[in-house]
Amino acid sequence: MSRILVIKLGALGDFVQAFGAFASIRAAFPHDSITLLTTPPFVELAKAAPWFDDVTTDRRPSLAHPVALLRLSRALRGFDRIFDLQTSGRSRTYFRLAGRPRNWSGISDGCCHPHANPSRNEMHTLTRLEDQLRAAGLQPIPREVPKWLKGHGPEISGRSVVLIPGAAPHRPQKRWPVTRFAEIAQAVAARGLTPVIVGCAAEKPLAEQILQDCPSALDLTGQTSLIELAGVLHKADLVIGNDTGPIHLAAAMDRPIIALFSQDSDPRLTAPLSLTPGRTTILDVPDLALLPASRIEALLPR
Repeated sequence: MSRILVIKLGALGDFVQAFGAFASIRAAFPHDSITLLTTPPFVELAKAAPWFDDVTTDRRPSLAHPVALLRLSRALRGFDRIFDLQTSGRSRTYFRLAGRPRNWSGISDGCCHPHANPSRNEMHTLTRLEDQLRAAGLQPIPREVPKWLKGHGPEISGRSVVLIPGAAPHRPQKRWPVTRFAEIAQAVAARGLTPVIVGCAAEKPLAEQILQDCPSALDLTGQTSLIELAGVLHKADLVIGNDTGPIHLAAAMDRPIIALFSQDSDPRLTAPLSLTPGRTTILDVPDLALLPASRIEALLPR
C-alpha cells in the first residue's frame, strides 16, 4: 500500500474548489493511504470527508523558525507520492523541506510531475486543478455533490434564501454594502421566504444591521461549523453573496447562487460554479457600491 500526501492549505473557497481534485485522487488510489496536509480551519471538514485516511495540521510556521521547520519537514517525508494542490510560493518550498522526493506534483523547481502549462495562471481554478492532475497522469472524475455534507445544521422551516454579507476584512472592495443586503432581506421576507444570514462570528455586526431593517431574518453568523453551514446552504432555494468562501461551498452543494464580484477579483479565474448548468449567476461590476438592490430583486424566487 502506497502512502500519498495531498497539500491544500486554504483559504475556504480554494479548499472547497479542490473537492473534485480530492475525489479524483481518491478514485485513482482507492486502496492506498491518503493524508491531507491543511491548516487548522479546515481540519474538521477534512476529517469528515471520505477522501482521506489521515489529516495533518500545518500551522504555517515562519520559514525562519528552525525548530518549527524541522517538525514540518518531518511531516512532509515518508510518502510515495505528493500532490501539492496549493501551488503557492510557500508550498513550492515544501518540496525542498520534503527532501526533493520522487513523484511530486506541483510547481516546485525540479519536481518530476510539474504543472508546466504556460496558461495555468489564466485558467479557472477548477480547470487548473484538473489540468494539474492530468499532468501527473491522473484522470479527473466529474464533480458530485458531497453527500456527506447534506442534512447538517439547524432546521429552517419553509423556503429560505441565504445571504452572505461578509468577505475578507482586508479587502473591503469585495463587499456589497450591507444596506443593500438589508433591502434584499426585506424583499425576500415580503415573498414569504426566510432570509438567513450566515458568516463567521466577526461578521455578526453585519447581521445586526440587516436585522434592524428585517427583524424576521434568521441570524446564524458565528453559530455554524463549516459542516453545518454546508447543510444550511444545501437546503436554500437561493444563495446570494460576495466572492468569499461560503458562496463556493453553496456552489459545491449545487444550489442556485448569485455571486457578486467587483474589480478586486476576477470571476474568469475564481467564480463559484454550481454543478448544474444555469444555477450560477455572476454579477461582475467595477464597484459593488454602485450595484443597486433592484438587480438582485429581479432574480429572487417567487
